[in-house]
Amino acid sequence: MAELKLPDLGDNVASAVVVGVLIKEGDTVEVGQPVLELETDKAVMEAPASEGGTVSKVMVKPGDEVKSGQVIAVLGGAMPSAEAPKPAPATPPSPPPAPAAAQPASIPSAAQPPSVPAPPRSAASLPSAPEGQRRLIPAAPSVRRLAREMGVNLLEVVGSGPAYRISESDVKRFASGEAPVLAPAPQPSSPSAPALPDFSKFGPVRREAMSGVRRATVRSMAQAWSTIPMVTQFDKADITEMEALRKRIAPRAEKRGAKVTMTAILLKIAAAALKQFPKFNASIDTATNEVVFKGYIHIGVAVDTPTGLLVPVVRDVDKKGVIALAAELGEIAAKARERKLTPEEMQGASFTISNLGGIGGTGFTPIVNWPEVAIMGVSRSSIEPVWNAEKAAFEPRNIMPFSLSYDHRLIDGADAARFCRFVAEMLEDPFLLGFEG
Repeated sequence: MAELKLPDLGDNVASAVVVGVLIKEGDTVEVGQPVLELETDKAVMEAPASEGGTVSKVMVKPGDEVKSGQVIAVLGGAMPSAEAPKPAPATPPSPPPAPAAAQPASIPSAAQPPSVPAPPRSAASLPSAPEGQRRLIPAAPSVRRLAREMGVNLLEVVGSGPAYRISESDVKRFASGEAPVLAPAPQPSSPSAPALPDFSKFGPVRREAMSGVRRATVRSMAQAWSTIPMVTQFDKADITEMEALRKRIAPRAEKRGAKVTMTAILLKIAAAALKQFPKFNASIDTATNEVVFKGYIHIGVAVDTPTGLLVPVVRDVDKKGVIALAAELGEIAAKARERKLTPEEMQGASFTISNLGGIGGTGFTPIVNWPEVAIMGVSRSSIEPVWNAEKAAFEPRNIMPFSLSYDHRLIDGADAARFCRFVAEMLEDPFLLGFEG
């Protein structure tokens, strides 16, 4: 009999939630075979078997919270694991040469200077798993499939994502012999909150564990709020003509399997605004006192899901038409609600749009999604009386309120006001979309 234990979950990952059990009693498993699907933060990853054999008993079920080293199954007739010691040869081998002295690579931290050397192509310098366990490889199934097709051993790849998560670009970079990209340096943690009082003294209470998505939201929002001095600019746009145009092109879009929403139109307008005002498509590097201007326009779109807020990214928005953007937006929103997004599909945004118009409200102050420097919030439009000077009368117009939160370290109030006016003018005159967009 042998115990099948959960591999090391990676640096700074204390636990994970089981979302799928890939084995059952009586199954034969091999070393390295995926046995569990785990959710950590916003990603779902596979846990490989550290031992081989026949499954006698499965110790976990979907919904359980598990930790590194925890027994997840019992094996009968266990096969030797990949780490099992080999029999000693008849002739003692000659001692291996002493390794050259080298400074071990460490995980980058905010306290280190920006000149920290890149880690070696081998992943040997990553945090090691406890003795007797295999290190869990943080990679999506699509990345694992690509690695198999390219003949790449993921144990040798250094991931560029959070907690060294491996992306498809990491696999391709490794296969081509390029040096790995360092994962983003963790930011200083915010002060710990004081302990809660005992609410049960005042009446009945109920506790519910946060989902991985909610825990990730807590961390990212706390970090953004504590590190970015934010200001919010409010404005309104007359979308009467744009809404009429949207309804006219809706049948054409439906024939191509797309539903043109105001969010799709806002994506195109935001891309034009980011080109006109490049500061909003940048990030601040406080370690080098530099501004990083991005030569691409990838925009995140906040999606409300049953498990929490997810922000998939639409790439190269400036290179796509409104109908194409509408089709892509519908696809990624559906994937977000079904929890089928990959980590790569939620990375790389340089600006974000959060549209609450379908729910309601007259305005809100969205929080900037670090390392971005701005985010647009859209509220519900309504019919309002607007004075027409030429006719000397009020006219009913469809008015949409929107807001822009920005990092005041880089963006001044006048810049934000001009950005909002540009967006409003594009919304008010659809003819401009063909020129500016």
